[in-house]
Amino acid sequence: MHDLFIAPFADFAFMRRALVGAVALSLSGAPLGVFLILRRMSLSGDAMAHAILPGAAIGYLVAGLSLPAMTIGGLAAGLVVAFGAGLAARATSLREDASLAAFYLVSLALGVTLVSLRGSNIDLLHVLFGNVLALDDSALMLLSAIASLTLLALALLYRPLVLDTVDPAFLATTTRAGSATQIAFLGVLVLNLVAGFHALGTLMSVGLMMLPAASARLWARRLETTLALAALFAVLAAYIGLVASYRLATPSGPSIVLAAGAIYFLSLIFGASGGALRHFAPRRHLEA
Repeated sequence: MHDLFIAPFADFAFMRRALVGAVALSLSGAPLGVFLILRRMSLSGDAMAHAILPGAAIGYLVAGLSLPAMTIGGLAAGLVVAFGAGLAARATSLREDASLAAFYLVSLALGVTLVSLRGSNIDLLHVLFGNVLALDDSALMLLSAIASLTLLALALLYRPLVLDTVDPAFLATTTRAGSATQIAFLGVLVLNLVAGFHALGTLMSVGLMMLPAASARLWARRLETTLALAALFAVLAAYIGLVASYRLATPSGPSIVLAAGAIYFLSLIFGASGGALRHFAPRRHLEA
């Protein structure tokens, strides 16, 4: 048991750094995923993950695989796409999801083109799929800082964010915090997608955010329990994925997302709150 589950992290520093980085992403990203699901923005998270690519690519063209340059570029691109799509939806007849889809498709194509202009196929794969095993101390500091900032923001915004998620009309009539809450939530979301980009790449980063959140929704009804379970499932997926990657010599990022997917499919079947088997279990009298 020790050789299988503990030895990879005890023997190799790069495995320990990968685990710390993945845990930081799990603790901040999975709760955001729960709010994305509740706000019917699940696909928006995926679109936003791709939208950061051109900014990160410009940072790459300017400074190579530089953590600060790619972070600043990705953050700027994500914010531009988020607010640009919202502005297009309000100024035209298009719905916001259609505007966001258009922006993210153009962003993804532009980002791949920019990276290909200067980099190799290896650089392109690094940008698209990340390499959590290559996290250095500066990357870990960035991921930890973003996770801490996200948890602090969620604590401060919790009540207005819940109100804006459950009953935005009530929040709009009782306070003017609705728009500020939405903007703050999008800002924190982009920050986490940029953090996930460095570890898991633009194509994989949203997986550790959405799959554990969807799994948690199948086990719990109370929001507080769902948030805690989402973070727990994400940490578990990160650990299992890294161990599987080490033992099977598979790519680390996809292995983590596949582990999260396995938890999701198990939850689809056995989830106590919404799993398939729940519909076949005998119910008590007058139970919904």
